[in-house]
Amino acid sequence: MPRQQPADTVREVVAPVVDRAGLYLEDVVVSRAGSRSVVRVTLDLPEDVLGSLDLDAVADVSREVSEALDAASDVLPGQYTLEVSTPGTSRPLTEARHFKRARGRRVSLALRDGRTYEGRLSDVEGDELVLTEVPAGQPERVDRSDVARGSIEVELSRSAGTTDDEEA
Repeated sequence: MPRQQPADTVREVVAPVVDRAGLYLEDVVVSRAGSRSVVRVTLDLPEDVLGSLDLDAVADVSREVSEALDAASDVLPGQYTLEVSTPGTSRPLTEARHFKRARGRRVSLALRDGRTYEGRLSDVEGDELVLTEVPAGQPERVDRSDVARGSIEVELSRSAGTTDDEEA
């Protein structure tokens, strides 16, 4: 029987903690830094929730993850450093859930045929992305399978939680 990778073993310990907190376990990476392991856990909100993950919630889950890893001492022998974070706006939009989480945000899309789109991702309807606030004026519909690269555009002037009507 093949031996599990350290990240898979850590994921088995961490996943129930993250699930109980009502969050989504985006990624687990285990690497070495000298004599200790570095465990990077990336958390996100569920795909049907808009907004950003609260730093207090990240801190709470981080403590619980640390306790779970300490209790499962055979998972990470020796000392380890735990880093718990969120994907942030620099995460490429590659999975359906990434696009669902980006609803309401400005995005930039590069399509496989070379076309590009920038606009506000107003909705995800099945495999179709609906962009508004595009230069052409009318909403654009883009099939997610046509997207080669997608990213969130950072907005410095938009207040968190405001709608377009509130800014007008």
